[in-house]
Amino acid sequence: MSASALTGVERHFSADDVIVSKTDLKGRITYANRIFLEISGYDEEEVLGQPHSLIRHPHMPRAVFALLWDYLHAGREIFAYVLNRAKGGDHYWVLAHVTPSHDPAGNVVGYHSNRRVGVPAVIRGTIEPLYARLLEEEARHHNRKEGLQASSKLLSAILKQAGESYDSFIGKLLLQG
Repeated sequence: MSASALTGVERHFSADDVIVSKTDLKGRITYANRIFLEISGYDEEEVLGQPHSLIRHPHMPRAVFALLWDYLHAGREIFAYVLNRAKGGDHYWVLAHVTPSHDPAGNVVGYHSNRRVGVPAVIRGTIEPLYARLLEEEARHHNRKEGLQASSKLLSAILKQAGESYDSFIGKLLLQG
């Protein structure tokens, strides 16, 4: 399933809506709620079994996804602002809360994500400039792996310079909402 060219059109959803999806351990979608399907423009049959990266926007820094997976593989939840791409090439911002899903024995069996509307002032004033810097760093390297490592190192340096962990950085942004 190929992604459409970017349109530059931003989609919006209600502050009362929650986008929900679940994946297996490999990130393949096992559940998508009605809001997910509406905002992404996909039908349920098109997303089930597909990698969640189906909605990955090319302007989303790989370093943020690497951090997300680091948290999840460590059994931790994470909050992150994410830019997604709809089927037709439109985009939409979400504030994602992603957690590991456990079976009754406590084993991680997949991942659960709830996404809400982000705060526009936070997105425009903090997240977009940060993500632009990370993407610029990724693009400076010819090798994707080196670009990812460099942008991850830059994100760590930015947080260290601010005297914050990723969690405290996001926590402050959440308080602005």
